[in-house]
Amino acid sequence: MPSNAASPRSIDRARLDALRQNEDRQFLSRTRRSQALCQQGLRTMPYGVPMSWMAGLYRTAPIYIAHGSGAYFTDVDGNAYLDFNLCDLSMTIGYGNAIVADALAHQARRGTQFLLPTEDAIEVTRMLSERMGLPFWQFTLSASGANTEVIRIARLMTGRRRIVIFGGHYHGHIEETLVRSENGQTVPDTAGLSPGSAAHTTIIPFNDLVTLEQTLSRGDVALVLTEPVLTNCNLVQPSLAFHEGLRELTRRHGALLCIDEAHTLQFAFGGLTRAWGLRPDFVTAGKGFGSGVAFGLYGMSHAVAECFERNFDSDVGPRGIATGGTTYASALAMAVAKAVLEEIFTEDAYQHLSSLGAQLADGLDAIFKRRGLPWTAFRCGPRSGFCLEPSLPRTGDESANSLDAELIDARRVFMANRGIWDAVLSAGPQVSIAHTSSDVETYLQVVDEFLGCIAV
Repeated sequence: MPSNAASPRSIDRARLDALRQNEDRQFLSRTRRSQALCQQGLRTMPYGVPMSWMAGLYRTAPIYIAHGSGAYFTDVDGNAYLDFNLCDLSMTIGYGNAIVADALAHQARRGTQFLLPTEDAIEVTRMLSERMGLPFWQFTLSASGANTEVIRIARLMTGRRRIVIFGGHYHGHIEETLVRSENGQTVPDTAGLSPGSAAHTTIIPFNDLVTLEQTLSRGDVALVLTEPVLTNCNLVQPSLAFHEGLRELTRRHGALLCIDEAHTLQFAFGGLTRAWGLRPDFVTAGKGFGSGVAFGLYGMSHAVAECFERNFDSDVGPRGIATGGTTYASALAMAVAKAVLEEIFTEDAYQHLSSLGAQLADGLDAIFKRRGLPWTAFRCGPRSGFCLEPSLPRTGDESANSLDAELIDARRVFMANRGIWDAVLSAGPQVSIAHTSSDVETYLQVVDEFLGCIAV
């Protein structure tokens, strides 16, 4: 949960509150057309938006967008924003990318979907296999859908029901993972879930191999599901021994392992699965490879694929594993995936992301030191952020100390008023392929100005 953990010696809370109120007034004065459209939208849409997150991820009033290009988008009031949130990483390639636009237009003229495969599917899955090491692939509409299908397959293969996830997790809007720990119990974390949604999910601390082994030794775990780095509670890096121990323990106790790369596929070429030499049974991904087009996918080992094929679900035969969907793996999704893999997410592009990400993290560390703040920067590939502690966290609970809602909200509206769109509460700024070194320096200059207004 968000906290207000920054040391009183670091942040003047009275100045922070006064700054926020002033910046809120400026924001409202700059976005009058958006406010008017939101009022119109209230007649037909809850909160005045077509998807509730658009009104809930930021504490400022929703803004309506006119267009985007490269690393910028522009609202209907004519305000341009240098984007360091990237639509929660679903726009890592930047706005208006010509390669994706051409792929979309070409395939749309030929047919967006057929409920049958196109040749692009063969090339896309071949490239995925080469990059990530998993030999077989299936597509969905989102990483949530991919994780849902992986859980079902793992339960069938093992004959078990329980899944294990780690504190600080987010694996999509699915019942088994929309859970939290409360008084030693796993309970639903949001409204509207079925009463039994948390009954077969265990949450343990990240990097805790002792607790993991104790949990797996009970013999009822079908699947361990984790990101390689936790990315939805800022960033939590694994210890040196964590992933090797995770793989060894799951195999020893007969559980399957899934690495969720919905975010981290964009952290390194082939994802962190390739970069760190991980050996999971499944990999899941989503965010449309950062293209803005809706698709997700999952890779599987030979053994999983054999089970998958033995339990084929067909309308004209015996019922098997509940996988698939009418618009999954469309011709349009395949055309975009092929274009992104072949022409955009090259090794050179990932080097560009890594270089800018290091510049961003190094710059934040330099600002913290110059301002006398006992903080450090999160860093992993293109992602950075504000750790309000001198040492980086090892668990989701420790990372929550840096989710200071008052500080983050004030920073975001301050930066928006100066032409920068910052990250969502639980994440941190991230660079895109469209960003430049100069863009990173612009972000850092505004951060320095913000901290100068509130630091003691």
